[in-house]
Amino acid sequence: MTQTMSDLPVVLLVEDDGLLLMEAADTLSDAGFRVVEASHADKALSVLEARNDVGLLMTDVDMPRGSMDGFALARLVAHRWPAIPVLVVSGMGIPGPDDMPDGARFIPKPYEPSTLVRTLRAFVRRAA
Repeated sequence: MTQTMSDLPVVLLVEDDGLLLMEAADTLSDAGFRVVEASHADKALSVLEARNDVGLLMTDVDMPRGSMDGFALARLVAHRWPAIPVLVVSGMGIPGPDDMPDGARFIPKPYEPSTLVRTLRAFVRRAA
């Protein structure tokens, strides 16, 4: 069974690198996801507080702007919005034991677009 756009949730994509943000947004849009972009964690929190349709969070770790990095954002989202699955991506190494919230997934950068799509679709299937 294939998923249609109406089946796939809104992905909040948090990435400070404009080119990587655009590439990931295009990949996810081409796969049928609806994407909302945020360039740092503070903006992502504003989006989450203003919208009730975000179904997935994908965040980079290293974000120089804003008050927190992607790990802190992931933990906060898992606490405040526990129904939103979290995917953390980073080219800076593997997360430590206390970096990620329970149930979150990690993908190292650079990642294959197919890996990104497959991981987010698995989140959708688990939530269904």
